[in-house]
Amino acid sequence: MMLQRVLEPEVMASHEEALDYDAMDHAAVNRSFVDDLLAEVGEHRWAETFDVLDLGTGTAQIPVELCGRNLDYRVMATDLSTAMLEVAYANINIACLNDRIVLEQEDSKGLSYDPHRFHIVMSNSIVHHVPEPWGVFSEALRMAAPGGLVFFRDLARPDDEATVDHLVATYAGTANARQQKLFADSLRAALRPEEVRDLVREFGCPPESVTATSDRHWTWIYWRPL
Repeated sequence: MMLQRVLEPEVMASHEEALDYDAMDHAAVNRSFVDDLLAEVGEHRWAETFDVLDLGTGTAQIPVELCGRNLDYRVMATDLSTAMLEVAYANINIACLNDRIVLEQEDSKGLSYDPHRFHIVMSNSIVHHVPEPWGVFSEALRMAAPGGLVFFRDLARPDDEATVDHLVATYAGTANARQQKLFADSLRAALRPEEVRDLVREFGCPPESVTATSDRHWTWIYWRPL
């Protein structure tokens, strides 16, 4: 029987959990995300400086990676968790990127910003935290400027518990018990690529814009029409 989705808390409220999350080795995944985003943007120079909205920024590791590698990006990094934002603030200070990364506490299912404000709307691993992700996808599309890019990546729910155990052992084998549980719970809470394709189809986006991009991730890449 295929593994059913098991929801986890939408907001990480504990400072200890936020620190544990931040201490996990996300370096390779973060580099891959930024590599793929930059490759997708490529030579598209529709703005002198790209205004980016990061939904569910967590501890802001990806905005730090992005802005540390490319001067052409400014990021509005949002999260609903106070604990995550506190750690994110420290990370941005350490990286000396306060001039290009702004943190705000926002609910990605109902943002306070004017529509079509951002050249790029990105998100890494917010979807598996949200019981009803429809609102996040709707807001991402509402925030993207005409001709802008929506770039989402998240975990993909495995077929069974044996695969969950294998992925935890492979990618979090040296982590502590709480970190391993966080990863396993996130895998169980994730959507499958075909579920995401069904979701984007509701917004008139091509289902083929969602692809499986690793043994544990899907990616949605959508250029908003002009």
